[in-house]
Amino acid sequence: MLKRAVNGNCGNFGNVRSFHSFATVMEEHDQTRDKILQGAQELFLKYGIRSVSMDDIARHLSISKKTIYQYFVDKDEIVTQATATHLDKTQVGFDSLTSASKNALDELMRIQIFMRKNMQDLNPSLLFDLKKYHNKAWSAWMEHKNKNIKDSVVRNLKQGIEEGLYRSNLNPEILAMLRVESIQWLYDGQIVPTEKFKMVDIQMQMLDHFMYGLLTEKGRKLYEKYKQEPINLELIPHNI
Repeated sequence: MLKRAVNGNCGNFGNVRSFHSFATVMEEHDQTRDKILQGAQELFLKYGIRSVSMDDIARHLSISKKTIYQYFVDKDEIVTQATATHLDKTQVGFDSLTSASKNALDELMRIQIFMRKNMQDLNPSLLFDLKKYHNKAWSAWMEHKNKNIKDSVVRNLKQGIEEGLYRSNLNPEILAMLRVESIQWLYDGQIVPTEKFKMVDIQMQMLDHFMYGLLTEKGRKLYEKYKQEPINLELIPHNI
């Protein structure tokens, strides 16, 4: 019976050979689509979104603009899909940091290194462009910020308090809210002059300030120790 099914028709795919041909076409389609999203994301992160055109994406990938339009209706769809992909990968990266961490403070140290590695060439206009020109992508970022990032900070704060590394009189919900919003403040050029300071340097100063405000004496000593000891970079996710 199985042999007859293999040698005969396979539903709408006709036969096994045509099925494999269809599968190959779909795989190539997905690979090209992912290539476009990856290339567009690289440009958006480096130059901002508004300044990158469909022609720029085509040149960057050495493909025709017509090819891009075979996969995406317009630039807004690319931005929306690239944002969703980036946020998913970011969450996977942070989840791996959490799994590799020995305690709450060790987790924040790994996040600090992760941020330093991934913010070197980040364009400060990125979130401003999302908010002003791409509503769907902006909504995805806001949901990620207010849910995933905030919940992660709350969990870390509660863990640190239980471990005796953070002060017991902290309010995790309030501090998580402040920490999460401070990430977004940096992308407002009116608050922090990004032409004067590098984005990554501002973030590192803010995180360092935030961490010292959390620590007990036990936590402060451990933090100073961690700052003198290199963390295994193999456990820090690569650029996402």
